[in-house]
Parts: sequence; C-alpha cells; structure tokens
Amino acid sequence: MNTQTSYRTGIHLHEHEARWFAVYTRYKREKVIRKRLTDKGIESYLPLQQFVRHYTRKVKVVDLPLISCYLFVKITKQQYLQVLETADVLHFVRPAKDLIAIPEMEIDILRRVVGESINIEADRSGFQSGDEVEIIGGNLTGIKGILLENSSKHNFLIELNQIGYSLQMQVDPALLRRMASAKKMSTFGANAKTRERSAR
Repeated sequence: MNTQTSYRTGIHLHEHEARWFAVYTRYKREKVIRKRLTDKGIESYLPLQQFVRHYTRKVKVVDLPLISCYLFVKITKQQYLQVLETADVLHFVRPAKDLIAIPEMEIDILRRVVGESINIEADRSGFQSGDEVEIIGGNLTGIKGILLENSSKHNFLIELNQIGYSLQMQVDPALLRRMASAKKMSTFGANAKTRERSAR
C-alpha cells in the first residue's frame, strides 16, 4: 500500500515511515516541548511568527506560535507514546474519530507562509469576494485559496484540511491570478480559524 492510499483509508501511524501529526500543548509551552522532543530524538515543527513589541523603555522582537497550543511531530508508530509521555503535551489533535496524519504538503504550506512577509494595502479592483485564486509570485507561488472581502485589503484564505485550521493573510493583487473554474470553498467555523496577520 503506497502513502497516498494509506492517507485515504485512514491507516496513518506507520511502523517504519515517519508521518506528521499535530499535538495539543499547554498554553505557552510550545517551545519548551519542542526542546524536550528534540532531546528524545523526535522531529517536530513549530511555525513561528515574528512580532515587534513596544515597551516603555525598549522595543523587543518576539517569536510567537502561528497556531497557539499546536505543535507538529513527525513520528512512527513506536514514537507515539514517547510524544504523549512528554511533559506538557496534552493529546494528539484528532480532526476525526481516528488519528489522521497531516500530508507533507500542508506542513510545506505552513513553512512557506511563515517564511514570506505579506502585509500590503491593495486596490480591490478586478477581483470579487469569493473568487478562487492562486498566488503567482514570491515564496507562496502555487498556493490556492479564496479571496475574502475586508475593507480595502485583499484577505486570502488558505484551508489546511487535515490540520483543521484556516490561515488568513493580506496578498498584493499583482501576485494573484483568478482560477478559471472559480468555485467557492467552504470555510471552517470561527473556532477553527487562525488569522495570519503578516504571514511571516
């Protein structure tokens, strides 16, 4: 059985092939848990955004998780318990009844989103709310999503189905192409969204 078939049939924890899963963590413990997993020899990924914080006497740059209380681990079946037994890991995220692996493509999208700086005021002419569009420039080239209407900005929505989250960012209209067969995609509920303010 190949990898694509196993994703479709729900056979996700594999004896020898490491696959991505999401775990839910205690609040503000994501970085600590990442270090603990690394010490155990377990691969993990924590998408971070960089923000500037202004205080009375100084300006500080901080790295904050893109998705609060989420950490991604790439594990085999034998490493499942090692992750659960790590302090401050609460449980694996299960979008459905069974534990579902996250496709490498969705992890790749997260890596590309946090590596790209998008925060542009744009003219909304030429596009309409609900258009299915594709990014055609920059590190996010090839990513498809839905254009949302929000004041004078282009808000671009990406749905990561296995993760169970939507990412929302501002995109320069010059970097967008309307899809030929524009179909409106469904969006998750408000409790299943995260807003990517600057997509860094």
